[in-house]
Amino acid sequence: MSAASSKRMPPGGRGAGGFARLATRPLACLALWIATISCPAPALAIDKQDLTIDVAGVQREYLLATPDNAAAGPRPLVLVLHGHLGTAANALGGGIRPSPLSAWSDIADREHVLVAALQGLLGPDRHTGWHDCRLDAFENPRSDDVAFAERVVDRLVQAQRADPHRIYVMGMSNGAIMSLRLAQEMHPAPAAVAAVSGSMAANSSCKGTPRRVSVLLIGGTADPIVPFGGGTVTLGRRKSGAVSGVAASRDFWLHADGLDPAAARTTTLPHHAAADPTHATRVLYGTSPGPQVEVLTIEGGGHVEPSLRFHYGWFYSKIVGNQNQDVESAEEAWSFFKEKTAP
Repeated sequence: MSAASSKRMPPGGRGAGGFARLATRPLACLALWIATISCPAPALAIDKQDLTIDVAGVQREYLLATPDNAAAGPRPLVLVLHGHLGTAANALGGGIRPSPLSAWSDIADREHVLVAALQGLLGPDRHTGWHDCRLDAFENPRSDDVAFAERVVDRLVQAQRADPHRIYVMGMSNGAIMSLRLAQEMHPAPAAVAAVSGSMAANSSCKGTPRRVSVLLIGGTADPIVPFGGGTVTLGRRKSGAVSGVAASRDFWLHADGLDPAAARTTTLPHHAAADPTHATRVLYGTSPGPQVEVLTIEGGGHVEPSLRFHYGWFYSKIVGNQNQDVESAEEAWSFFKEKTAP
């Protein structure tokens, strides 16, 4: 049964951003990084509940954000997956400093959607994460995260709170790779997923098959942790599995969705900050209401979510690369999600 949890979420980083912070820097440096981030926190008309659910005898935790003024009946549901080292609470605006994924709280308030931030389990490295398909990733927990996502969706659907045809997933880093696993394996299938700073596993342990799911890929060409072009994921001095890269992941989903690779529509996004060395380009394949694939490429971008509001400072960029300030990642995902429905 779902119940408000009195347990604290596992400790971690800011909840969304990638693999390397705590593993490669002392706590004094982390404190300095915290001082370099800006994070406005407007009052929102949403209710956030810490909940638990049993998955094969394991109590799993998630944070459910519900808009106060939502009409009765099934609503769109967005599952949010934090990155390695992260927490669900921080991904939705909790903790000392929220991640850019916490913009989903604003979207829930404005658009009257449900947002469930799922909490990963501790892996062999004693940090939180997801069983994301990378057979060669030493730090991944061996949890049944597909069943976890399915149980949360099923509970909300059975309670007539979530629309089974409008289930969406967004993940960052390790959570991004996991979101692409859910696109292949979760039942009911999500209508669309968004993966930030993460692409598909190169050496996959997954048994999923291609199916028609709309996919948004957001990646920086200078990502020092999860290589944009594919290759070995690097955790400080440690190697942790491999990914196939953004272009190969795009091609996989173009084929699965039956889309013409030549029929691409390219848009260069307006550049907002002169000091921002990155630039964002959107390439969209397919037309709504059918399946679509979108690639948002951040030229010169690092292992971090693009954001208009949640800007990281110089110290953070020294660790994971430059953050683009031309687009709010969660808003880009919602624009991609909102018209899409699963069969």
